[in-house]
Amino acid sequence: MHLPVVPSPSASELETHLRLKRRGFIVSAGVLLLSLTTHPLLFGGFVPEVALIHVGWAALLVACALAAGSRWLPSQRASTVGGVFSLAALALDIHFTGGLASPLFPLLFAMPLIIAVFTPGDLVTVWASIVLTLVGVVLASWLSGGSERQLIGQVTVFLFMAWISVFSGKLFQRMRDAEREAVLERLAVLERLARSERLRAEAEVSRAETERLALVGRLAAGVAHEVNNPLAYVKSNLGYLGDVVEEPMPDLEEMRRVLEETQQGVLRIQQIVTDLRRFSRDSVDTEEACGVVDALDEAERLASVRLRSLGQVVRELSPELSRVRLGQRHLVQVVLNLLLNAADAVDSAQPPRVARIVLRARAEAGGVRLEVEDNGPGIPEAALSRLFEPFFTTKAPGKGTGLGLALCREYLARVGGTLSVANRPEGGACFTLHLPSAPPTPEHRPSPS
Repeated sequence: MHLPVVPSPSASELETHLRLKRRGFIVSAGVLLLSLTTHPLLFGGFVPEVALIHVGWAALLVACALAAGSRWLPSQRASTVGGVFSLAALALDIHFTGGLASPLFPLLFAMPLIIAVFTPGDLVTVWASIVLTLVGVVLASWLSGGSERQLIGQVTVFLFMAWISVFSGKLFQRMRDAEREAVLERLAVLERLARSERLRAEAEVSRAETERLALVGRLAAGVAHEVNNPLAYVKSNLGYLGDVVEEPMPDLEEMRRVLEETQQGVLRIQQIVTDLRRFSRDSVDTEEACGVVDALDEAERLASVRLRSLGQVVRELSPELSRVRLGQRHLVQVVLNLLLNAADAVDSAQPPRVARIVLRARAEAGGVRLEVEDNGPGIPEAALSRLFEPFFTTKAPGKGTGLGLALCREYLARVGGTLSVANRPEGGACFTLHLPSAPPTPEHRPSPS
């Protein structure tokens, strides 16, 4: 059987214990000096010997208080020295005030308990005071000529008081150790909780990054085609300009038109690369609000590499949509995910059809209602209730992570929004987002009329 390991007291606990012990010495010295005023009542007159003993006793306790914790007199040794001299001083008091008939004699029985109170948990000092007090009781009874029966009675009473002293000291020590152990266990639990929260946050970030990179991977197939188109006419225009500059009288208006087309092609390529880099990089979204139209523009540009060959995206946006309480990076990820899912659904429809994906946004009380609907085959009824579960997907293996829709709903839930889905009566699916309005800021607060 293994005994529980009691943690060692900390430096702050030792300092507190030492401070309490010093205070106990000072208080005891003050009580001894105040007791000089009660001598006429206790002894029927002033006893010079007892007064001298009490003054010396108080001076010794003050010296122990000053020396406690120093290098030459540790705290425990100071308690032992104070206890031994206290017993000796009390024995002298009893001797000079009548022996067994002294009114101070009952204090001899309570001395171990008094020492246990002033030195809590210091069992060495308590045991030393018990042994010395027992010797003092026996000597006092023998010197006073008491009978054997009186001696046995006094020793019995004293042993009972000694047992109470030892029991109190052990109980206090166990309570202190249990409290210290409980504090350490509580700190360990808090540390485990903090570590668990850190791991959860890291896992959440990793999950979001995985899904975002998966979206970029789904776009990769169309990126080459989307970049090659403007590259083709940029190359063609540059070849044309090279031929035109060799002519004696070039058409400057035609050259200006060709240069403008070339610039548009280069800007288109730059925009594609910029959007992909911004979307795929590992950064923290510090924005707490964004404009819906800006986020839809960016999401549609990113999705265009997948949607251009399938059909069209129709936008039905109400004017003057309020800013919403969601960072643009997250709103772009949500809308892009829904657009790509819609493209995959239409692409897998039988018989084949031209895609028609509608982006619809209008203002509502407290925010913006955003809908993404398609003309695909819809969602099976058995999958509707599980569609937002992590790692659940209706796509073929390797075609999806099963995290996209779960993350989309989580992003909206963090800001008080919602995401739901339903099949359209005429076919296809419709995802509905409720985005709460962002609080007005000085830059976007409407001007007073």
